[in-house]
Amino acid sequence: MSNNKIPVMDSIQELADFWDSHDVTDYEDELEEVSEAVFKHKSLLKVDLQPDEIQTVKKIAALKGLSCDELIRNWIIEKIHAQ
Repeated sequence: MSNNKIPVMDSIQELADFWDSHDVTDYEDELEEVSEAVFKHKSLLKVDLQPDEIQTVKKIAALKGLSCDELIRNWIIEKIHAQ
């Protein structure tokens, strides 16, 4: 039996980083089998843009300190709420 405890985290990335540097066998006494999904995946939507449109989005995102995905998501949410 191990004295190690799996840390509680809200971030999938932090959890992935933890398991990248730790061995799951050190935590066997804390593991349990689950039948339902633990994390819900977001739905993805593909948006086709012309190369010049992509460059413009990248420039605007950089000026705002956002990723392109964040910027486009913000624009879509703004449009939805404006309806």
